[in-house]
Amino acid sequence: MRLKAFLNRDGGTFRTTDMAEYERLAEHIFRQAGHDFDCVVVSGKDIVETMQREAASGDLDGLIAGGGDGTISTAASICWKNGIALGVIPAGTMNLFARSLKLPLDIRVVLETLANGHVEAVDIGSANGKSFVHQFSAGLHARMVRYRDAMTFASRLGKMRASARAAVGVVFNPPVFDVEFKVDGHMQHRTVSAISVSNNEFGPDPLMFADNLKGGRLGFYLAQEMRPAGVARLAFDILRGRLKDNIDVTAMASTSIDLHFPKEGGRSNCVIDGELLPMPRDVALRLHPGELKVIVGDPPVAPTLIERVAAVLPASRPAGLDA
Repeated sequence: MRLKAFLNRDGGTFRTTDMAEYERLAEHIFRQAGHDFDCVVVSGKDIVETMQREAASGDLDGLIAGGGDGTISTAASICWKNGIALGVIPAGTMNLFARSLKLPLDIRVVLETLANGHVEAVDIGSANGKSFVHQFSAGLHARMVRYRDAMTFASRLGKMRASARAAVGVVFNPPVFDVEFKVDGHMQHRTVSAISVSNNEFGPDPLMFADNLKGGRLGFYLAQEMRPAGVARLAFDILRGRLKDNIDVTAMASTSIDLHFPKEGGRSNCVIDGELLPMPRDVALRLHPGELKVIVGDPPVAPTLIERVAAVLPASRPAGLDA
């Protein structure tokens, strides 16, 4: 394949990585695997424009993006619009999309996986036409991101500490807002503290990411109006992998969801794949099944019947027996 890697030097793990050495390693591994491959290290402020320009040139079969979830989400949007494959190098804090794709989280190990992997088609979501590979959210999550972004941190560990402090702040000051939503042709109204719409339904992991990106349905989660005790209980259930069992949560799934926020006038925020944005009064969420091409690792080869039998037989024949 004709591939080019774009590595965000300002993203997560790459801040403390010898990028010249890593660039040489990536080029060696991909070229050894037979790819026409180049690699560039780009600053965070320039990476989007650089990826867009290269993807639109028509010279690439795929784009390898290295960075945090924001970089990966942007790269996915670029690949989706240009019909090329996306390879993910997880160099961020959470690396949620890489987890959904079941890729190694080690930035060196993943190079071998991608270089020797294959292309698959997975689902991608959109909110008012803006793509997302993980989720759209409003309420608790958006407030937590706003609190976290107001803090100062310069490392992956610092970001994790800031997130923890922001989460505690949200527990004691949960938002409450009205939403009207249309799912499968039915309109409902709720007063809630949180909304999340995910690219396929969340699995049981506390980090809340989809186990399967080919399910063909958006996950839709509503948490009714909550007080601090309810938010703490929700956080505990998420840590136990029991989100859907929480008494305040309603979970649904659909290919299309329409949201209307009747009392919002641009005062609140939403989050799309980790990016804090002004929340529109109306949001049309859609799933686009199989429209994103991604590079994933080859599944392990199942042993043949002879190999399975040989594995349980003695390694050598006892003395005195003929072959």
